[in-house]
Amino acid sequence: MSAIKKSSLLSKESIIIMVLVIFYSVGIVGLLLPSTRDSFLPLSFFNLLLSFTLLILARKKSLLLFLLFSLVCIFYGYFVELIGTKTALLFGHYWYGANLGTKIEGVPLVIGVNWAILVITSSSLTNMIRVNQWTKIILAAALMTMLDFLIEPVAIKSDFWHWKNDAIPFYNYVCWFLVSLPIIALYFKLNLAETNKVNTTLFIILTIFFALLLNV
Repeated sequence: MSAIKKSSLLSKESIIIMVLVIFYSVGIVGLLLPSTRDSFLPLSFFNLLLSFTLLILARKKSLLLFLLFSLVCIFYGYFVELIGTKTALLFGHYWYGANLGTKIEGVPLVIGVNWAILVITSSSLTNMIRVNQWTKIILAAALMTMLDFLIEPVAIKSDFWHWKNDAIPFYNYVCWFLVSLPIIALYFKLNLAETNKVNTTLFIILTIFFALLLNV
């Protein structure tokens, strides 16, 4: 019986990974082609929602607590960005463009989902390493910051968000690292950090996705 259950789980993981690969592959092609780029960009919020939904479906344990944490993380991400755009105390002087969907007070609602995706997937990768918990937390924050380094230039070109004088400040990356630490720490302290193939694959897909779009 346990062998059948494990086989079913692996099958589900494979299907979810296949869906992710297909959607992001279509997205890359659509964004690389000048004739379709403007049509694909406004769909970015849908890609984030789909990715987050698939992470939920891939979850193996503590689903209710995971969903509660995800809700906290989404609100955390949204309010961090709200503080950033309103005061420039976090990240620097920036504002959101038109291609991330519905905004409240100038901040797209889906940006909190983006925070949840990055926390979950980066934590999944570092959870694989046999080191103490705080080292895992710090490494996960570093991975999130590394990915943001790839995302920033693409975001500007894609009208996701913009920086004053089109200059991405180093302070942005310092804030990304420091602001991500508390929410990642909470994720680990609640024993929610879970390594599965969907989580790790999505982080790798996101890295490749934004790396390919850097020169568009």
